[in-house]
Amino acid sequence: MEKKYRINEKRIGREFSRLCALDSESFSERAIADQLTEALTALGFEVEEDHAGERYGGTAGNLYGFLKGELPGEPLLLSAHMDTVKPGVGKKAVFLQDGTITSQGDTVLGADDLNGITEILEGIRGVREAGLPHRDIEILFSIAEEVYVKGSSVFDFSRIRSSQGYVLDMSGAVGKAAVQAPSMISFEAEITGRAAHAGFEPERGIHAIQLMSHAISRIHQGHLYDDTTFNVGLISGGTATNIVPEACVCQGEVRSYDHQRAVACIEDFRWLLKEITESAGAAFRLDTNVVAKAYKIDEAEPVVQRFYRACKRLGILGTIRSTFGGSDNNTFVTRGIRGIVLSCGMYQVHSVEEYTTLKDLKQGAALVAELITDAL
Repeated sequence: MEKKYRINEKRIGREFSRLCALDSESFSERAIADQLTEALTALGFEVEEDHAGERYGGTAGNLYGFLKGELPGEPLLLSAHMDTVKPGVGKKAVFLQDGTITSQGDTVLGADDLNGITEILEGIRGVREAGLPHRDIEILFSIAEEVYVKGSSVFDFSRIRSSQGYVLDMSGAVGKAAVQAPSMISFEAEITGRAAHAGFEPERGIHAIQLMSHAISRIHQGHLYDDTTFNVGLISGGTATNIVPEACVCQGEVRSYDHQRAVACIEDFRWLLKEITESAGAAFRLDTNVVAKAYKIDEAEPVVQRFYRACKRLGILGTIRSTFGGSDNNTFVTRGIRGIVLSCGMYQVHSVEEYTTLKDLKQGAALVAELITDAL
């Protein structure tokens, strides 16, 4: 009789609960990094921690692990991120009778991305306990993914041997995978005018907030095209109500499945700022950061076909889609790793209503087990 791995429901619930209890907001991942180092080492991984945290004043670095397998072929990369969004201090997992897991209601649960981490650990553990042959496995547990993938962006990818990877970091039931994601370009614009007393001599001033308002009102917000969005999300300026504001700053982002189109939108904003400030005798600056670059993985590629096979063996329908969110996979693809993002059974993320289920955790772990034992 063929040997089969077993996903332990009680154990996976305990592990999720234990990880959930660790505070791990972005740049404060020390406790969870230590816990995961211990867990990976117990599974037989060689584990290293980089210095990514030091780059940002954080408490921990990215964790890299390698485990030698018995199946031929190159390694597979499995990844999830260690950080959570706010409010994430004092999290506690609450297990309901129907198998649903929620927070206490005053913090996020942290299923984003503790689901991914827990499923990776349990999937590997189940395969190892059953003595099943598996591929060489590489692990990357990143820091600061939630703040524009800062952890993976400074990871040394020269140590990665895999050309294919799976990032467990998407909402929805297990069995869905994202093969396309957008470029994301963040920006900060500042207009510098001239201060003056607003009561005695307002005419001597150059009103920076008014000029920035003109610029923002002339840039269409939301969908510029079907595949492109533009948003100004923050604006600040001025020092007092009786002073014509000398400076105004706005921050925002552009997203697009077409990277060049995203760049063009930024340049359109730059020319608009130039036009408005020059006509008023003011100055401007526009700083940009390409947070993520668009990619699309073809359905015929091996990384997608392995996903389909794994889902079929589990008796679930494997489906692919696009996502308009970014993830560490954007970084992977730019580094030559053909990766896709897997749903891992998390719902209503980035809110205190976030939840998951034991069924989702078990099924996600089983999917990991199927991926690493796939011989093709």
